[in-house]
Amino acid sequence: MDERAGSPTELSPYHRFTRGDWAALRADTPLTLTVDDLVRLQSMDDPISVEEVVAIYLPLSRLLALYVAATQGLFKATQRFLGAEDGKVPYIIGIAGSVAVGKSTAARVLTALMSRWPNTPKVQLVTTDGFLLPNSVLEAEGLMEKKGFPESYDGSALLRFLSLVKAGERNVVAPVYSHLTYDVVSDKSTAVDHPDILIVEGLNVLQPSRPGRDIPFVSDYFDFSIYLHATEKDLAKWYVSRFMRLRKTAFRDPRSYFRKYADLTDEEARETALDIWTRINLRNLQENILPTKARASLVLTKGLDHRIEDVALRKL
Repeated sequence: MDERAGSPTELSPYHRFTRGDWAALRADTPLTLTVDDLVRLQSMDDPISVEEVVAIYLPLSRLLALYVAATQGLFKATQRFLGAEDGKVPYIIGIAGSVAVGKSTAARVLTALMSRWPNTPKVQLVTTDGFLLPNSVLEAEGLMEKKGFPESYDGSALLRFLSLVKAGERNVVAPVYSHLTYDVVSDKSTAVDHPDILIVEGLNVLQPSRPGRDIPFVSDYFDFSIYLHATEKDLAKWYVSRFMRLRKTAFRDPRSYFRKYADLTDEEARETALDIWTRINLRNLQENILPTKARASLVLTKGLDHRIEDVALRKL
């Protein structure tokens, strides 16, 4: 373990680990995912290797299994003290980070790994995309150019959802988002039914309340939070690369919101992707997402090839 604090007297709220040091914390945790599992879990723009899972996500799943077990034990002790018989309360993990950083793949891999631990057999995943305001509302309010910014979400609905889940309610409904149509699907939803763990993935899930507003915020409901970090230069490169690949695949679907980009030349497509990145996603990162990094329980920092090279774990 490397504190990397700069001097012996300088304090940091985090323990810092190199990739190798963190990988050693796997101990004897078995790999429960196959290569075929990983192919299904990864996204087109964020390939993940078996070695990455073994080095980064197995130690993380081991740590989280310990945290969850401790929380479950504390809950049972409290119930005995109160003489109560309430049901279990889900352990909620938040995953935050920029567009193109690989949150979706990380969330899916972690969901699969955690569901294989004996004390957390039921793990569900929800993305906050479903809580975006419908395009019709965003257009009416002039917010389409700020889609993904905090003000583009139905914050009240998201808070209500998390409150019900944390209260132990059964079958709490979350809306569903389509990346193909780039909009909330009005007639589709998913039910979160009393899981052992709920993983909530989204751009701004670590965003605090605005000054002067005495209301809860999303991360109040988290037991643990993860921030995926990369340099702006790498994120821009990954975003443009993803755009170029989607131009030849999903964008060609007649139902795609981005169908208009499918027939651009390579040069036009790169310029368009970089413009969207700079005008919307980079601005959101700088103004809203990156400032929340310091609020995370764990920060995973990626290098150019998407490998996580640095791990920072908040001290208890």
